[in-house]
Amino acid sequence: MKEFFQRLASRPLMATELLLASLFANFLALASPLFVVQVLNRYVAYGVDATLATLTVGVLAAILLEMGFRQARLLLASSMLEPRDEDRAIGAYGIMVSAKTQALERIPPGLRRETVSGLTTIETTYNAPNIVAIMDLPFALIFVLALFLLHPALGAIALTFISLTCLYSILNQRLLAPVTQALSQVTGYGNSLITTSARAADTIRAFGGQSHVMANWRTYVNQAQHFRSHVTRRQGMAQTLTQSLQAIMGVAIIGIGAVLVVGGSLDVGTMIGANILAARGLGPAIKWAQMSEAMAKAQDAMAKIRGLAHLPVEEDNGSALESYQGAIEFRDVAFAHGEEQTPLFEQLNLVLPAGSVLLVNGRNGTGKTTLARMLVGLLEPTRGQILVDGVDMRQFSAGWWRRQIMYMPQEPVFLPGTIRENLLAVNENLDDEQINRFLRRAELGGFIDESQKGLDTELIDNGLTLAVGIRRRLALARAVASDGRLVVFDEPTEGLDREGCAGVYQIMKDLAQQGRTIIVITNDPVIQRGARLILDLNSKPVPTITRESKQPALAETGQPGASPPRSRPRK
Repeated sequence: MKEFFQRLASRPLMATELLLASLFANFLALASPLFVVQVLNRYVAYGVDATLATLTVGVLAAILLEMGFRQARLLLASSMLEPRDEDRAIGAYGIMVSAKTQALERIPPGLRRETVSGLTTIETTYNAPNIVAIMDLPFALIFVLALFLLHPALGAIALTFISLTCLYSILNQRLLAPVTQALSQVTGYGNSLITTSARAADTIRAFGGQSHVMANWRTYVNQAQHFRSHVTRRQGMAQTLTQSLQAIMGVAIIGIGAVLVVGGSLDVGTMIGANILAARGLGPAIKWAQMSEAMAKAQDAMAKIRGLAHLPVEEDNGSALESYQGAIEFRDVAFAHGEEQTPLFEQLNLVLPAGSVLLVNGRNGTGKTTLARMLVGLLEPTRGQILVDGVDMRQFSAGWWRRQIMYMPQEPVFLPGTIRENLLAVNENLDDEQINRFLRRAELGGFIDESQKGLDTELIDNGLTLAVGIRRRLALARAVASDGRLVVFDEPTEGLDREGCAGVYQIMKDLAQQGRTIIVITNDPVIQRGARLILDLNSKPVPTITRESKQPALAETGQPGASPPRSRPRK
């Protein structure tokens, strides 16, 4: 119910109008049972047709007015709720794409999808028809008051049954809360299995993984069915109980009313009208009770959204240098994953003047890709600083800093959209001629020429359907398109054929001659052969830094793998 009150509080003027409309609608709803009382007591008793006509016209007018007020408040509720639902949906997805990666990765991917899909649950539960139905609940007291005026015993009966229904609804929501939370967790796991079946289709088939994933799927189905059946049973119980309460209340009203009629305290018409009044008063409470499951699910979804909202987001309003020259310094940098006590590396101290070339090598799992992600600002050091032209990198706007980097990740993934849109995302000033030039420098000319739509080729499933070599070449073109002063290449030749490797070597040579600062993470012996400055992450926990002076520089010889001499920063 907290969400209900927050929605009303967000638009107080419209909430007031809704309350007034509900008040008038419920007052007008008294007309129907009072019509029954008057017809039975006046027309049936005396048979005056004019009386019946007057009563009929009056009640029809009241019904039409009631319908108008109910429709008006439904439209008001819709206009009040839509902006809030839209803001919440945009905000939740905004956090998904702007939260710090280090924090976001602590949430399993399946649970992230379940969290975002929970927005639909919240929107459906607190839609306009349900909101106005809940708003009828306090106005049930109008019907109870009318019953007290007819006879206190009848009012007490109705009030008792309405209270019992409301209490059961509250209890049922609390009992359903842990079950729906567990079901949500299990559903998140099921989402990850569905993703696995799509993205790892070849792996499942080629390596006999069907039995393994099917066993996991059976476990998921059994757990999900267990929790769903529990929820279904409670909902069935709620429906049965509310129907039974309504029937028992009807019996009590008629039974006590009949005694009062025999005793002369009540007439038959009033007894029948009282039964209708009691049913109208109990209706909103029954509706609320039947929403218990939906409200429990919405409550769980909102808890997950609030957890998402607490994630730290990347700062995009930080500072920026007027002109980044390309210098990088690691000052006592250390990194450890999560709660691990042993760092991947520590006490990394290294100064790279603008135009330097650093080769990073190491075995799998030694932290090479972690170092690349730290440079891009996707991860933060556990200790120490990374200085950019002498300024702590954390002071800069994340967007500005990444525009200064040519980044080629080890496992490239692309935005949903076309090839053109992906390159424009890193540099919106590119025209088609420049895009084509970057693609051809990455040895993608043939691929583009042979594609039916050329630059408008859609990258399906974030580009994961492309051949590995094509995907990596496209990542190389995207990196170069950013035109940054710092180059961070993570295993740039991995998965490439000879032609693709030659393209990487040539681009690295060109960048070195332009005085870009290059940090290349690779075990490629061709690149390693010409390296002057090497960071070896095999040495634990403190990396080893080696300076070679015998190898010629890439900018001098054009050979792949060598570093350029220190150059002047670009003004």
